[in-house]
Amino acid sequence: MSNEDYGRIARILADGTDVVLEFNIVNRLYPEGTTSYNAIGEIPGSDKQDEVIMLGGHLDSWHSATGATDNAIGCAIMMEAARILKALGVTPRRTIRVALWGGEEQGLLGSRAYVSQHFASRPEPKDPREAEQPYFLRRETGPLTIKPEHAKLSVYFNMDNGTGKIRGVYAQENAAVVPIFETWLEPLKDLGATTVTMRNTTGTDHTPFDSVGLPGFQFIQDDIEYSSRSHHSNADLYERLQKDDLMQASVVIATFAYHAAMRDKLIPRKPLPKSPPAAPASTPA
Repeated sequence: MSNEDYGRIARILADGTDVVLEFNIVNRLYPEGTTSYNAIGEIPGSDKQDEVIMLGGHLDSWHSATGATDNAIGCAIMMEAARILKALGVTPRRTIRVALWGGEEQGLLGSRAYVSQHFASRPEPKDPREAEQPYFLRRETGPLTIKPEHAKLSVYFNMDNGTGKIRGVYAQENAAVVPIFETWLEPLKDLGATTVTMRNTTGTDHTPFDSVGLPGFQFIQDDIEYSSRSHHSNADLYERLQKDDLMQASVVIATFAYHAAMRDKLIPRKPLPKSPPAAPASTPA
């Protein structure tokens, strides 16, 4: 429902008049479409080819619109960043891998599954009631099983906060990356990207990486009506996109990917997360 429609209803109710709404709802079932897919592409590295830089956004969106700001533009920016590097003839030392995730809106399903398959996983819950919960609602319990690729991922960068310009990056409470990112942002200050904050942000596809001790980061962006207008609404359409902002963001992402791919060392990591305490055993109601 748009802000304008909601406001009209609120005003009528405040006047003491009942409101009658009529809906025409058409449902479509796709019984064959029970699997969500990730799309993966990469620029191969050279002398450090087995080490990986990842860029990502999510393909899926809410059904009320086309998902232009959430998150078609995140996918487009990551692909554009890769195109910029290819157009420049860059030969990265590390492989630069672009991941376009499925199932983000249902609980980060695509990125969670990828992290679990390639980097680290936790055991399935033993509590039957916990096991019945969707994956994204389960409590994380048990020790991490670290997989060989965990040591080879340098960093994951995510884009999922609308069409606004990038103003900086969240360091996810990883103090060691702050001076690195500040150095990378220095030549981008004329584009308006200036800030590195220690703050931790969640709710999108960098979270599964961060939760298993891998460097996963989300960028700070201008809001541009994202929270008030386009996010998960029927206004999330192409017309909400800002071309100049998207061009700026693509340059910032390409810069971060290049520096991460070319530096001598992997991006510093936080300590591995401790195993959460086991959930108390459930009792029959």
